[in-house]
Amino acid sequence: MTSRKRASRLTDDRITLAHGAGGKASAALIDEVFIDAFGQPDEAELADSAVLSVEGGRLAYSTDSYVVSPIRFEGGSIGDLAVNGTVNDLAVSGARPAYLSAAFIIAEGMAVDDLRAVVADMRRAADRAGVRIVTGDTKVVPHEAGDQVYITTSGIGVVPPERCLGAKRVGAGDRLVISGPIAGHGMAVMIARGNLALTAPIASDSAPVNGWVEALYEAVPPDDIRWMRDATRGGLGTIANELARATGLGVILDDEAIPVDPMVRGACDMLGIDPLYVANEGCFVAVVAADRADAAVAALRAAGAARAAVIGEVAADPPGVVGCRNAFGGTRLVDTLVGDPLPRIC
Repeated sequence: MTSRKRASRLTDDRITLAHGAGGKASAALIDEVFIDAFGQPDEAELADSAVLSVEGGRLAYSTDSYVVSPIRFEGGSIGDLAVNGTVNDLAVSGARPAYLSAAFIIAEGMAVDDLRAVVADMRRAADRAGVRIVTGDTKVVPHEAGDQVYITTSGIGVVPPERCLGAKRVGAGDRLVISGPIAGHGMAVMIARGNLALTAPIASDSAPVNGWVEALYEAVPPDDIRWMRDATRGGLGTIANELARATGLGVILDDEAIPVDPMVRGACDMLGIDPLYVANEGCFVAVVAADRADAAVAALRAAGAARAAVIGEVAADPPGVVGCRNAFGGTRLVDTLVGDPLPRIC
């Protein structure tokens, strides 16, 4: 039997903002440009960190770029975002983050005091997360070629031998646990841009989650923690779809259980945006065995994640589909993010 090349999902001739939003366009770009060129290790899952075997141990390695506009918003800045984002990508792979690098693309004309403030934010975020920034690079481009500063951070962390995460370990009946409220970051950035007739005291959730991940592992046996992701670009709805596709199982979310601050929900309603698709930078989702879900929530709350909750379960049917139950017993389909409702939120 001859193999047949898969049908192309990348139909655009040129890059659009949607290709950076973390939804369907992003997935098609990654699959048909980068995976086609670089390949994918056997059995590896597409995640924000790679777990690598090194001299008998395992390291997690992650890299990400931050181009958020504006560079400062309620609850954070591009500086702490760059640290927290990479720390969190390492943590949800089961690693204990240790070292980061930082590369800066600085636009000509940026105020030195503004750059100092961003770097100070990075130092505070690194101290809070318990990691060190140990190397980096700096480039300056003409002012028309950049917007103040872009930052790329890479990080490494050590994965304890007993920790093993992956979609293949997820089964029907497992529960989804979230560490805190969703959609605050995306809404905070939107409001900070100042181009909406909307003002509200909404702050980004930008924060390191590695301490909460460690608390989870202390309370729940590693074999009962199946899978983790931080819900960044594309939001909770998109990572739920990634889980459903990777497992071939259904994911059923409970709308009433998903924590959303009232101010954030109101802003989303006014803008016609579903909170499930809004980016977060300080919360993660874990799939755990059903009989460990309450212990997981209790551990996260004791560690400071006061709004942690069980928000759904994995089901045999409908396979590969995400649904969201409402308070009246109805269920709506939750698809992967299409388009780009929130450009440059990270």
